[in-house]
Amino acid sequence: MAGVTDTLFRTYCKEFGADVVVTEFVAAEGIFRRNARTLEYLEFSEQERPLGVQLFGADPEHLGRAAQMVLEWKRPDFIDLNFGCPVNKVVSKNGGSALLRDCPLLEKVASAVVKAIAPHPVTAKIRIGWDQKSINATTSARILEDAGVQCLAVHGRTKEQGYSGEADWDVIADVVQAVRIPVVGNGDVCSAADVAKRRETGIAGVMLGRAAMSSPWVFEEIRHYLNTGELISPRPLEAQWAHIKRHCLEASVKSGCESITMQFMRSRLMAYSRGMPEAKLLRLRFSRIASLTELAELAHEHLLRNPAETLAEAGLDS
Repeated sequence: MAGVTDTLFRTYCKEFGADVVVTEFVAAEGIFRRNARTLEYLEFSEQERPLGVQLFGADPEHLGRAAQMVLEWKRPDFIDLNFGCPVNKVVSKNGGSALLRDCPLLEKVASAVVKAIAPHPVTAKIRIGWDQKSINATTSARILEDAGVQCLAVHGRTKEQGYSGEADWDVIADVVQAVRIPVVGNGDVCSAADVAKRRETGIAGVMLGRAAMSSPWVFEEIRHYLNTGELISPRPLEAQWAHIKRHCLEASVKSGCESITMQFMRSRLMAYSRGMPEAKLLRLRFSRIASLTELAELAHEHLLRNPAETLAEAGLDS
């Protein structure tokens, strides 16, 4: 979610019904060394609370001090430790899911952070293991619980899987049974129907990542299901476009430079196109979009070609 879950995006997720949000993951070493670019990732607004600042790293002392510094500067509601990222440039520095291969270091890192900011809450995210031959999620979960982590999110894939294949929710269910702390399930949750299917595992909640990138209003659908037991219809196409235009406009205002913002937003627009009719065509247009005016014209054209009565067909070209 690096480069995605900035303060603007997190605010939208909260508006749509997300209970809790976390920042993009932040390198503890960058905080420890007061790197100016790193410190920008710590910014958040009061309306995003409850919010956690997500840290990664492998040096227990530096992580503990970085957590203290974040707490002193920003007072987030909790510190979240990322032991799940599978990206090689993170893993090669012994961060993210690399610690799932080194349980003694995993324990040292978690304990150092818990002790450094006690009694402030510490949460963590893991994957089910490094690869299919080393599924050790229950072991990692017990280690983190014993270290004082108060809530654990489990992504149902291994590091080697990355984001391919299917998430293994049987392992997530095993983790639920193995620890006393709340366990949040993650992986292949894209709709309220998916939440309904996974509740039988005993999880305390679900964490959404990639699904929120393309449909942040999914939290609204899930919230409605949890409150009523009913599955509501997908968000109308016109409402999707209204949100997309709002996101680009507010991002441009925040940055102060429309042209640069629209270049940056191209990847975000690609994500929004998933599930929309004519998604392939939209992605081609989004790859070259340069202004808010061009975006508004594209939205108008797209809605004219896809009137309300055809919305049931949305997603067939994605």
